[in-house]
Amino acid sequence: MTKIKFGTDGWRAIIAKEYTVENVARVALATAEWTKAKFENPSVVLGFDCRFGGKMFAETTAKVLASKGVKVYFSPAFASTPMVSLGVVKKEASVGVVITASHNPPEYNGYKLKGSYGGPMLTSDVEEIENIIPDFSGFDVNSSFEQYLESGLIEYIDLEDMYIKHAESAFDLDAIRNSNMNFAYDAMYGAGRDVMRKLLPDLTFMHTDDNPGFEGVAPEPILRNLGEMAEVIKLSENIDCSVATDGDADRIGLFDSKGNFVDAHHIILLLIKYLKEEKNYSGDVITAFSCSEKVSKLCKHYDLNQITTKIGFKYVCEFLLEGNFLLGGEESGGMAIQGHIPERDGVWIGLTIWEYMVKSGKTLEDLIAEVYDIVGPFAFERIDLHLTEEQKQAVLKDCASGSISELAGKAVVRVDETDGFKFFFNEDEWLMIRPSGTEPVLRTYCESSSSEEAIKILKATHNQLLK
Repeated sequence: MTKIKFGTDGWRAIIAKEYTVENVARVALATAEWTKAKFENPSVVLGFDCRFGGKMFAETTAKVLASKGVKVYFSPAFASTPMVSLGVVKKEASVGVVITASHNPPEYNGYKLKGSYGGPMLTSDVEEIENIIPDFSGFDVNSSFEQYLESGLIEYIDLEDMYIKHAESAFDLDAIRNSNMNFAYDAMYGAGRDVMRKLLPDLTFMHTDDNPGFEGVAPEPILRNLGEMAEVIKLSENIDCSVATDGDADRIGLFDSKGNFVDAHHIILLLIKYLKEEKNYSGDVITAFSCSEKVSKLCKHYDLNQITTKIGFKYVCEFLLEGNFLLGGEESGGMAIQGHIPERDGVWIGLTIWEYMVKSGKTLEDLIAEVYDIVGPFAFERIDLHLTEEQKQAVLKDCASGSISELAGKAVVRVDETDGFKFFFNEDEWLMIRPSGTEPVLRTYCESSSSEEAIKILKATHNQLLK
């Protein structure tokens, strides 16, 4: 019996090792029992992404849920996580389940839970499900899928068509299609590939064929995984902006016309400016602890309320559900904006940025320059340190002692311990240290005036604390 533990964003495990049909059935049983206990007419929207065995694991989940009397709206074709979350809202379902390991390497698959509001299930609810996962399912995983289809307990749903109609009603897609700007999209062999082809068929596309091995590269839209896209932009010389999304298409990576990577901090600032100035929206801005301090500065400029949460979109989502939000975002590329669901959505954010560009007639570089006019230029860098557990704990003990008065030759003026240790040198420059909860890894982050300066501060700090 394998102990199944949900992490920050679902349960993930290696296929055929811990991630087996039997273990998926165990989780599905707990999901069924919890949903039946909480809802009078329990129903689940269920989808899977492009990973190996996705449909098989999804069908197992569907059969288990249906066997317990839970109505299942099942997507027979792969779907992104945001498509499932939108489906939950549109069908007024109790729960969403996505068979995905998101941006993890190809040997992984996983199981995400979504609330009835179309966003990450609250931590307390996930824990309740986790606590009732049985040691063995006792379920006949070879039972017939068709019997539940015929009975109506499983019903097919076209999540892609639902999402396309929702996007067509929200965006001026004709303005994007008919503009003289050229855009590119890298699906990273993930679940955003078909929907983007249908919405905007004239894009330059990359990695949109079927490849559950992701060419051996984890489908995470960060610079080191997107070198091919950067090279295409530089060689073509006519691509104005490129979007990349991860395996389940809820995270975004962005490039400008020069092939420079635009990080999540800059995207968040661009979105705030567009939504406030051009769309005339208002509402709370909720960002995770590792996000740029420039977010707070821009919110003050627009007189917007800004809230900082612990790291993890599930914490951001808790505030999104409290009322009117303008944006929720995190450093790793996940963002939700007003007018959509309280869920990260890489495709949706990409469409928003492209609409901003074509409506303004400005390049991405011009729009970023306008943000800098308000908050000042900045750069953000992150380095993960792989240490022994003893080294990791020694550094954390130093950080917690309160004795660190300077780092990298810079005086520390204050420390914020919301989630890790954020050492401020001034209001625009800081260094953060945060431990991984599952590995002997320390995550170190720095915001400074330039990328070179941020890396310099990070490396000097590493030398200082690990001497």
